Amino acid sequence: MKVRLGAGRWKVLTATALATIVASTVPGTVSAVADGNRVARSENWGVIPRNTIGSPVAALRFGPVVPGNNGRPPYGNGSLGFEVAGKSAADTNDAEKADFGNAVDFVGENLLQVDRVGFHVFQTTENLGYGDPNDGSLGGTNLPSIRFELDPNLSSSVDNYTVAVWRPDPVPVASLNRWSGYLDAARTGSWYLTGGETACNQAARCTFDELQTSLDDGGDAPSILTFGVSKGRDYAWVGAVDGLRLNQYVYDFEANGVNARRVR
Repeated sequence: MKVRLGAGRWKVLTATALATIVASTVPGTVSAVADGNRVARSENWGVIPRNTIGSPVAALRFGPVVPGNNGRPPYGNGSLGFEVAGKSAADTNDAEKADFGNAVDFVGENLLQVDRVGFHVFQTTENLGYGDPNDGSLGGTNLPSIRFELDPNLSSSVDNYTVAVWRPDPVPVASLNRWSGYLDAARTGSWYLTGGETACNQAARCTFDELQTSLDDGGDAPSILTFGVSKGRDYAWVGAVDGLRLNQYVYDFEANGVNARRVR
């Protein structure tokens, strides 16, 4: 599979198109800071170019919709679709990576004040086959991740950049080929820091609570730079994500923009 960013049957989100969308014009959504807690604006979501490798698709789209229970996106009519190619036998360096997120609205926010984070996913049986055959879940962990780019602000390190990455647990077999329930990144799956700044690293992943504790050294708080969803560079994956949550807001991915929905 080799697809061009912006090509194919899905409408790709562009900065020009996003600039014309204001979330407050959509019923049930908001587009301004409320109660002292920051909410992201629709026009600030999109592909993060410097973190995207190859020519994957990361596109706002309608659906996917399938018959039966949980056959429709959990919010609205659309979602964020991914088409990402994995490693090939000929060249293991050709694996793609797609990052879709917000590099504006969460800058400077304190990661230690995040207590709700997660999403819904459309996972297919085919994606299991693309995953690691040595994975005990038969490739079930071949899923998108949530990423916070951070300034860790650790007194023990001069490093001012790292990425906190969430690796979800496998989606239950009963939820394949349809929309999953909410996958709670604050309570399930595992986290690590890409720079190994604390004991939460790729070799020893930890819970979200443990990640936050490891970054809380009594000095300046870990500061968010970007927040979003990513896939790659490992295995091919074709699917979708919706209802990305951060604290009291759920971000509803629609074909014409990203709507912020306030929830309890």
